[in-house]
Amino acid sequence: MNRTILAVMTVAATFAVTGPAFADEALAKAKNCMACHAVDKKVVGPSYKDVAKKYAGDAKAAAMLEAKVIKGGAGVWGPVPMPANAQVNAAESKKLVAWVMSLK
Repeated sequence: MNRTILAVMTVAATFAVTGPAFADEALAKAKNCMACHAVDKKVVGPSYKDVAKKYAGDAKAAAMLEAKVIKGGAGVWGPVPMPANAQVNAAESKKLVAWVMSLK
């Protein structure tokens, strides 16, 4: 009985630690964000960890990034522009940006 409880607690603790890191990766995949970005390496666009690092401590960054997810942008990370993403609504953009900014 004690082993079962310990096993369940271990699994729950593992999920609690790793869960937030993957909380919105599924949304990023569903919205095709992962076609150009990865969590920890540059693909076409910057890694999400690099984005989080660049904008850490910037109070205005979240709103700017939320708009950029929907409208696209250019010139910040190199010559390749980020296209607009009509598949993403404002609530999803906010959720994606919060996830990206939580990465370390």
